[in-house]
Amino acid sequence: QVQLVESGGGLVQAGGSLRLSCSASGRFLNIIDMGWYRQAPGKEREWIALITRDDTPNYADIIKDRFIISREYTENTIFVYLQMNSVKREDTAVYHCYTRIAMPRPVTYWGQGTQVTVSS
Repeated sequence: QVQLVESGGGLVQAGGSLRLSCSASGRFLNIIDMGWYRQAPGKEREWIALITRDDTPNYADIIKDRFIISREYTENTIFVYLQMNSVKREDTAVYHCYTRIAMPRPVTYWGQGTQVTVSS
């Protein structure tokens, strides 16, 4: 079983920065990738960024060059960060982290999400 918990959301002014964190604990024998989605009110869930098992990042065009994904390993927990720079009002959403694990078919685990609100 895998548990994901996001933190770091909040209110930020347009043009500012915010760093989201996702702590992932449990069994990670075959990670495919880890990353972030977001969902704004009244909109569909939108993929934002991922980092592969070999630490290769990949970004959606809508946030490319503004957001940075990174990962840190500790003894029992994996942390995935999303550094959000030059935020815009349209970045307002609930941000969810996820991980896909091969078991052997891909299984996706989700966190509960953290709210990011960008004010003008």
